[in-house]
This record gives sequence, structure tokens and C-alpha cells, in this order.
Amino acid sequence: MRETIISLLAFAALVAASLGSRVFYERLPERSRVAATEDTVRLIANIFVVLASLVLGLMINSARSTFDGVDKAVHAYATELILLDRSMRHYGPDTAAPRRHLLAYTEQAARRMAQSDPVLGSRTAEALLNDVNDALRALAPADAEHAALKERAERRFETVYEMRWALVEQSEGTIPLPLIVLTVAWLALVFASYGYRAPRNAVMVTSFVVSAALIACTVYLTLDMDVPFDGTIQVSAAPLERAVAEMRK
Repeated sequence: MRETIISLLAFAALVAASLGSRVFYERLPERSRVAATEDTVRLIANIFVVLASLVLGLMINSARSTFDGVDKAVHAYATELILLDRSMRHYGPDTAAPRRHLLAYTEQAARRMAQSDPVLGSRTAEALLNDVNDALRALAPADAEHAALKERAERRFETVYEMRWALVEQSEGTIPLPLIVLTVAWLALVFASYGYRAPRNAVMVTSFVVSAALIACTVYLTLDMDVPFDGTIQVSAAPLERAVAEMRK
């Protein structure tokens, strides 16, 4: 929702700046419409073209890095869940309860992630993982071999728990709102300079509207990638679904 609102506001600001500057130009006194004034306006706008291009490129790179990092983390997380299940399975039938809780957690996480409603940070998910931990701690190993298997499963669980919170911390996005506002303001200034002396016809209006729409789409996709568990572009739930399939075998 946040990225949609920001991209729509960016589109409106760019269209208003480009078309509004053309109307404003016609109302200026003759002494303000000389060639020297127009050249100076374009020179100033060129500064912000460079700044906006650099910052927008950095935002896209940051969003892509965040998305790729979270995607890899989800794959690693699914792998750790499978290994935890395998560790408990090797222990024997006494781990039926913690394995059942772990399967319920993974099923819920996969289902809700596929629905753009990740379960990773919810209280329900935390309760299920706590049930796994409690059941593991309640095990009473009969010999040294089972004691070693229990210790291994507990270490796996600690890794899973740490990775879960790492994913929660990465799910909110990293691009600050003031930077987005500043970049859109720079782009609006650039569009205003382009529309300042542009001819007044349908081709000009269409060009500005289409250009503003494309830039707004770029802003939307950048912000969408920056929030990996929500929106049009989101991390796939396939690794967790594969983990569920492995646990059911």
C-alpha cells in the first residue's frame, strides 16, 4: 500500500510540474522569457538530472540487494528446518510431538507467505516454535547416543530461531522515506524545466504523461522489492513448501 501511494503521488507531482510550468511560462513577463533565462533554467535542471539518476540507481541497487539477500535467507531457513526435522527423526519416536509442532509451523509459514501474509514474525509462529523447544527439552535420553542426538537437535533449533528473527528484521525495507521524497522533488524540478518552454500540443502532453508514468512505475517496483514479503514482487514460498513436503515423508 505504501509503495502504491508514493508512486501515485510521484506520478501526479511529475505531471503537474511539467504541465504546470508550461502554463506558468505563458504568464511570465516578457523580460523573464528571454533565451538567457531559459538556458540558465536548463543548466540548473541538469544538476538535478545527475543527482536524481545517481540516487534512483542507488535505491534500485539497494532494493535488489535486500530482495536477493532475503530470498537466499529463506532458502537457507528452509534447509535448516529440514535438517532440524531430520535430527529429531534420527532420535526416534519420542520426538513425534516436536516434529508435529515443527511441521505445523512450516505449513503455516508456507501458506501465509504464499498469501503475502508472512507468519515469520507472528505470535502464533513464535508459540509453535516454543512448543518445539519445550518438547525437545523434555526429552530424556536413554543413552549417550540419544543424548548426542538431542544436543544436535537443540543446536539446530537455536540456529532456526536465530534465522527466523534475522528474517523478521529484514522484512520492513531499508529505503528511508525522506530520500524518496527528495528524489521525487528533484525529478519534479527536472520535469518542470522540460515543460517550461515545451510546445503546447498533444504530443508534448502525452510524452510527459507517459514519462511520468514510467518513472512512477520504477519508483513503485523499487519500493516493492525493498519489502520482500509483500507486494507484486515478493520472495517465493517454494522453499518452505518443499520443506513441508520433506517433513511429511
